[in-house]
Amino acid sequence: MNRELALKIVLAVVGLLFIALGYPMVVFIRQAPALSMQFSLYVTLGVFLLLAIRNPSASRSVIAFTAWSSFAHGALMGTQACLNMVARGELIGVAVLVIIGAVLVALAPSKQLLESPSQPGQFHSY
Repeated sequence: MNRELALKIVLAVVGLLFIALGYPMVVFIRQAPALSMQFSLYVTLGVFLLLAIRNPSASRSVIAFTAWSSFAHGALMGTQACLNMVARGELIGVAVLVIIGAVLVALAPSKQLLESPSQPGQFHSY
């Protein structure tokens, strides 16, 4: 399996996982409004990850945002769990977020090489 195909599969799985958070978003809207707001961001991000499947190289920013925000969210959740601010069971979510971030960083598309319009034949990294 080549790297781009693996990335597309990961984008599909993570995108669908994030979109699936739409159900608990609606269920917990009254009991945990802050959690529902957070889930709304993940649902939106899931839609953009599914759109990124068409051309991952053109969607490098959304892929990078997903990876690094997953690390940041995981770090915060892990710290809260270690300080007993949230249940220890949240460490499962930390592991999932770290795995998502690591896989996306590892499979992230490299910069595209674009031909300079002023000097045909020369390529520049943008």
